[in-house]
Amino acid sequence: MALTIDLSGQTALVTGASRGIGKAICLALANAGADIIGTGTSITSGSETASLVQATGRKFTAEDCDFSDRQQTRSFSARMAERGDVSILINNAGTIRRAPAAEHPIEDWDDVMAVNCDAPFILSQALGRGMLDRGHGKIVFIASVLSYQGGITVPGYAASKGAVAQLIKALANEWAAGGVNVNGVAPGYIATDNTAALQADQARETALLERVPAGRWGRPDEIAEPVAFLCSDLARFIHGTILAVDGGWLSR
Repeated sequence: MALTIDLSGQTALVTGASRGIGKAICLALANAGADIIGTGTSITSGSETASLVQATGRKFTAEDCDFSDRQQTRSFSARMAERGDVSILINNAGTIRRAPAAEHPIEDWDDVMAVNCDAPFILSQALGRGMLDRGHGKIVFIASVLSYQGGITVPGYAASKGAVAQLIKALANEWAAGGVNVNGVAPGYIATDNTAALQADQARETALLERVPAGRWGRPDEIAEPVAFLCSDLARFIHGTILAVDGGWLSR
């Protein structure tokens, strides 16, 4: 029996789709046959993500939403739920603010929690209702190795990703029997804009990579491919799992 990832005829909503991991996920899902709705604070129908998706022959719809704004998030979520055709949700949008915990601005904490924790729940709740009504759906959260560790100078980010890990399990407990698979992927240190500061700090980069058994930064496509797997029928009996894609980071 051939094992293939086939998402033909499905529509996937990918948040944070304009670059990095989100862009790679859009392309991976499109290559598997899904039409894509991509969100970002400045994404357009002429963006690089749109061009890559359309080159596969799939449709791309650009949607603007600032997930740090609760009202925007709720309005957007309701509008996406009303479509009735979103069978895959990828909660990828995220933000990070770096400052020592003793000096970390509470405004930064609030923004990080709103984007990384609150918005994914609001979206999952809104779209999950329809998935339950239809008896099928896939929700994948982008967690982090900091779902398990505290990190340094990123208390809000670590707290939000720890919350995401528990939300994955909580939703899976309630929704698995209704045909909705809720899972997560926990990236390690991936070469994206979010890690640009670490990549530019030679001492910090060296210390990080010495802890990665694979000995290198990960690539966005190496996150996107496991996400596509979790969205497929190959993962139909996987519920509440967080797959670490970290070059072995958590094993040390």
